[in-house]
Amino acid sequence: MDFPFPNRPGVPLDEGYLRIFRERPLVPAVLPGGRPALLVTRHADVRTVLSDDRFSREAWTGGTLFARTPESLALAASDPPTHTRRRRAVQGWFTARRAEADRPRIEALAERLLDDLEKQGPPADLVGGFTTPLPYTVICDMLDIPVGDLGLLLPWVSAMMSAGRFPPEEVAAAHEGMRGYFADRLAGRLARPGTDLLSALATASGLSADEIVVFGYGLLVAGGETTSNFLAACVLELIRRPDLMALLRDRPSLIPSAVEEFLRWVWFAGTGGRPHVAVADVELAGTPLPRGTAVVPLTDAANRDPAAFSGADEFDPQRSPNPHAGFGHGRHMCLGAHHARVELQVAIAALVRRFGDLSLAVGADRLAWRDQMFIRGVWELPVTWTPGQSR
Repeated sequence: MDFPFPNRPGVPLDEGYLRIFRERPLVPAVLPGGRPALLVTRHADVRTVLSDDRFSREAWTGGTLFARTPESLALAASDPPTHTRRRRAVQGWFTARRAEADRPRIEALAERLLDDLEKQGPPADLVGGFTTPLPYTVICDMLDIPVGDLGLLLPWVSAMMSAGRFPPEEVAAAHEGMRGYFADRLAGRLARPGTDLLSALATASGLSADEIVVFGYGLLVAGGETTSNFLAACVLELIRRPDLMALLRDRPSLIPSAVEEFLRWVWFAGTGGRPHVAVADVELAGTPLPRGTAVVPLTDAANRDPAAFSGADEFDPQRSPNPHAGFGHGRHMCLGAHHARVELQVAIAALVRRFGDLSLAVGADRLAWRDQMFIRGVWELPVTWTPGQSR
């Protein structure tokens, strides 16, 4: 079968695809370009691929499964020692302590955005008015990039995250535009450094100019696009589950564990994980794999593995433990996981408190899903609520 599979609407993993993934731990597939691969579907095996040195990302030469080039994925497409050197240059900006220090600022931003939505009144597009500006403003502040420039940058981001939706010439123009934009920002920081992340990379990281430029727009995309679309999916699930909305409003202490369950539950990767190549003969899921075998670790499938999660097909906001792979695993664990957690916790807490009767302003069948994109989600999320109920 060909992979990636066609997109289907819905927040959790499609039931038809889930049945395929549960049939066997290694599902034969053909990737774009005709390269055969095995889809890795079980939780333990996905963790092995993501953490075992016998599986390499750099060794995969078949390109990405979306419109980012391997060169533009400074961390996601590299192995140690290159990966280690690059990650070390930025990891101090993305610690749990730093994310918690940023929480009050993120809370204030969420309140301002919801104030604006409340003043506008329903109906409103929650993607345009809340789930996109919240994480993008956080990462723009970190990079000292004007939020006003997002009107220029976001169309480029969409083209770069395409998995067939945008034509090649538009994708190429987006890469060129993003590279030129961050090259200009880097030149400015070298001339007059500030206290932002881009300045720190420019003056003390030991990275090359090309690496810093790639890191700059890579962090923008990763820090904004992932959380924006994931948060919108969480809101869709909350709207579908008014009892869950009420529970989190009445017991906000459950929001952190609910966020972890969303990270397990939401079907997020439109094209699956980054392909890996076995660089030695290895056994996986009881199957001998010769050197050179390509595998794709499917974190979305791993997160629904009954062997790893009791009641895997039920959403449990109090699930504990919850060893989900929503942020990856091992050396490729998401760099911005701590900030993403804080942003999701803050956003959901503010929404359920202020807009407790949030509902769709259109029928669910009218939502425009992000088809042929690396990250799943919806392009717009039209919602309504009862004015004057905010608290």
